[in-house]
Amino acid sequence: MNTTINAVKFKADEKLEKFINEKVAKLDRLIDNATNCEVILKVDKPESDNNKIAEFTLALPGQKLFISKQANTFEEAVAECIDAMKPQIDKYKERYNK
Repeated sequence: MNTTINAVKFKADEKLEKFINEKVAKLDRLIDNATNCEVILKVDKPESDNNKIAEFTLALPGQKLFISKQANTFEEAVAECIDAMKPQIDKYKERYNK
C-alpha cells in the first residue's frame, strides 16, 4: 500500500513519519486490497491543549474510509485513528467479501 503523509504548515520529523508508517503497516495486514493511505497532520490553535489532529483516508476498491482524531500528540492521534479504522475495515470486509 502506498502511504502519503502531509503535514500542514510544518515539517514532520523522521521519527513521526516512521511511527506513522509502522502503524499504517498494521492496517495493511488487516486488509490486503487497500491501494493508498493518505495521512494529514494539522495543528489546531497552537496555544491550546489537545490540538494535534490526524486524518486518515484509506482507499479501497469501491470505497474510501475516513477517520479523524484529535489528541495532545500526533502519536496519540495516529494511534486513535488506527484503532478507530479497524471496525470500519471489518464492516467493509463484511459488505464486500461475501
